[in-house]
Amino acid sequence: MNTAAAAIAFGRSKVVSQFSDYAQLTKSRVTTLIVVTAWCGFWFGAEKAGLPVVSWSLFHALLGIGMVSSGSAALNEVMERDLDCKMRRTKSRPIPSGRMSLLHATAVGLFLTLGGLIYLALFTNWLTGAMAFLTSAVYLLGYTPLKRVSPICTFVGAFPGAMPGVLGWTAACNRLSWGALALFAIVFFWQFPHFFSIAWMYNEDYARASIHMLPVAEPDGRSTRRRIFGYSLALIPVSLAPSLIGMTGLVYAGGALFLGVLLFYSGVRLNLLDTPISDGLARTRARQLFLCTIVYLPLLFALMMSDAVRG
Repeated sequence: MNTAAAAIAFGRSKVVSQFSDYAQLTKSRVTTLIVVTAWCGFWFGAEKAGLPVVSWSLFHALLGIGMVSSGSAALNEVMERDLDCKMRRTKSRPIPSGRMSLLHATAVGLFLTLGGLIYLALFTNWLTGAMAFLTSAVYLLGYTPLKRVSPICTFVGAFPGAMPGVLGWTAACNRLSWGALALFAIVFFWQFPHFFSIAWMYNEDYARASIHMLPVAEPDGRSTRRRIFGYSLALIPVSLAPSLIGMTGLVYAGGALFLGVLLFYSGVRLNLLDTPISDGLARTRARQLFLCTIVYLPLLFALMMSDAVRG
């Protein structure tokens, strides 16, 4: 009886461990945020087209987008396995730790990416499938290799990073419009304070792996602070675009303004410090900015969807 119980416990532990490995390989937390963003895009695409916001089309869109996102994340880890071995925050991932073979991880990444692209083309529309393909291609063939070369990688990576809302929109109504552009612009500008704060916190890790993020290329932090300040400020009027083009009402506008000012204030607090990247207080404020960006986007989308104007 004890042997059987031990065998069952071992089996459960192995399943949990494998599930955790797949979650790390596919960057499940990032994929979840991407799917939520795509849901927001679908919501507004369906609203403006006068279609149901909850339907099988929504299921197909989120499943397909989630597959492409998770598959692309897995292929990214395959491509960066040598870099992940050098960084404390990534060396425990399945490939560098040896818990998953390179062939296995590659097969999972290709299956999810290609399967998701085909799924989107068949069950939503060809426009969404084609844009998802371009998004994945720029992420894997543009952003990923550029991380080894130049800080411009952050700018290039912001384009595929801002696409989930657009993909959700086109999955709902099979066309692009100003609303999709507004969703794209919000996420595009939001990414800079978000990713620069991450790069600030982990600049030593990135330097160890020779990843050319801006805080690594310019360790005095001045260029990074200026960009955080500029993009956080620009995000405030950009986030008001949904109300200006009739997607949402005044409740969203007020809430977006409030959230934008809070995020900008967090960026200003970091910008006011004339200290290098390695300074302890600067790292603390970079982490506070990071946490602020994490809270900002889900709250903004929730507010946006709750104050949607029916098309």
